Amino acid sequence: MQTIDQYKTIKKPSPEVVFKDRGSKFLGYAFQISSKEEVSPIISKLKDSHHKARHWCYAWRLGVEKVSFRVNDDGEPNNSAGNPIYGQILSFDLTDVLVVVVRYFGGTKLGVGGLINAYKTSAKLSLDASEIIQKTIDVIFELQFDYVDMDKVMRLIKEKNIHIIHQEMNMSCNFKISIRKKYAESIKIAFENLRCVQIKIMN
Repeated sequence: MQTIDQYKTIKKPSPEVVFKDRGSKFLGYAFQISSKEEVSPIISKLKDSHHKARHWCYAWRLGVEKVSFRVNDDGEPNNSAGNPIYGQILSFDLTDVLVVVVRYFGGTKLGVGGLINAYKTSAKLSLDASEIIQKTIDVIFELQFDYVDMDKVMRLIKEKNIHIIHQEMNMSCNFKISIRKKYAESIKIAFENLRCVQIKIMN
């Protein structure tokens, strides 16, 4: 079974995009998020910026191996806003992302079909305008070893092109290293084979 250790997300918030239909104006935004707790403050900020709007509909998706998501129609007819937005997140194969579409009502009802098209199009435009990046799932290890074994440890770190994210060097040393998930087990074994290093997973 192949290890899934990379995914696509967006690098930074998208620029505002605008879609109009029969007087209604739909503003689309995409945000990179790492937890669901980030969603409410972003929605609140958009409500402050667009306090005269009628609806602030959104969808988000988080995770790779364990995926969580939510859709919100915010008063629009059921499944006419949140699901079309979420469909575009899936279409772009993205995760760790929130897409919000703000609607200013123009006086003419669009019907469910019109709403689905408007929210889908606005979400697509916001993701089209986003910088999409590929990221890896990394495993963090802690290494503990004596200073006299520094050369052995550093030789392996350089040989395997390992990223050190934290280091403390005294008589005994403590390193934290980041390894792409699919290489994690082989790297762990390589350090264990040195027999002078204690290695444990941090996450």
